[in-house]
Amino acid sequence: MSRWKGLPEELDPRVRQLVVRLRRVKDHSGLSLRQLAAKTGYSTSSWERYLAGRSLPPREAVEAMARLGGDDPVRLLALHEVAAEAWVKGPDRQSDLAEDGTGRGPDPQSPPPGTKSGTKSGAEPGAESGAEPGTEPGAEPGTESGTEPGTELKTELGTGSPRPHGRALRITLIAGSVALVLAVAATVLLAVRLTDGEGGAVAADLTASATTAPGSPEESARPRYTCRAERIDGRWYAGNSRTQKAVLANGHAGPEVAEAQCLLREAGLSPGAVDGIFGPHTERAVRALQKRANLVVDGIIGPHTWKALRE
Repeated sequence: MSRWKGLPEELDPRVRQLVVRLRRVKDHSGLSLRQLAAKTGYSTSSWERYLAGRSLPPREAVEAMARLGGDDPVRLLALHEVAAEAWVKGPDRQSDLAEDGTGRGPDPQSPPPGTKSGTKSGAEPGAESGAEPGTEPGAEPGTESGTEPGTELKTELGTGSPRPHGRALRITLIAGSVALVLAVAATVLLAVRLTDGEGGAVAADLTASATTAPGSPEESARPRYTCRAERIDGRWYAGNSRTQKAVLANGHAGPEVAEAQCLLREAGLSPGAVDGIFGPHTERAVRALQKRANLVVDGIIGPHTWKALRE
């Protein structure tokens, strides 16, 4: 297992916890810094700063480390979120965050070029200074071995374009929110217009129905129901339907509804006109019957209510 250099004493405990966890995951992966840089897209010098506690790693770097080390990414990302809050609130952290977000320039605490991680006081030979050895001698600070200065940004992002700053990100989010609000408003306006059109059509139909004279073909086409109550085998029937299981509720229509209306009248309750239409008057009468028969009062006619009606 790699031996790591002690973290700065002034480092916030929440940031320290994240760095220690990242070091363990890196040791478990068995990867060197150069291999880690090649697999994650973040340069060797960036990983040196991340694992030494000098810079806060980006969220994507933490997730990539968890994936390579076989660790739980949810736990690591939770530690990163807590560490990010502590990092931003800590003194003199904004400059470090800006440097980490762009990858520009060497870290002032980075070892001088060409030095190797030798034996330190109180450490065994081969101990790493903030990261494992493996950086080639002569490499310039802030760059990978064998690469030119200024290419670290391209390596981290995979493209030659710089990462957007916080202000640009906020502008993008605001523009997206405005576009979403406009789209929702347009949808609501369209729905209102369509609803108004349908409402006008329904109103026209109701007006036409109201002006239909009695005795017209439309009036004659409506079914007429009569109540001929008789008791057969201990049950009451009104001559419209012999159902005992049909489920009826407000809005239904047909001979079953007319049968229920007739039986409600026989029970001394007023369902309104016997027209075969389950309306509010019929529902009130059904609720009264259900309350009288100690049934569930829901205004819906089911098998139990039919039994109460016919008995």
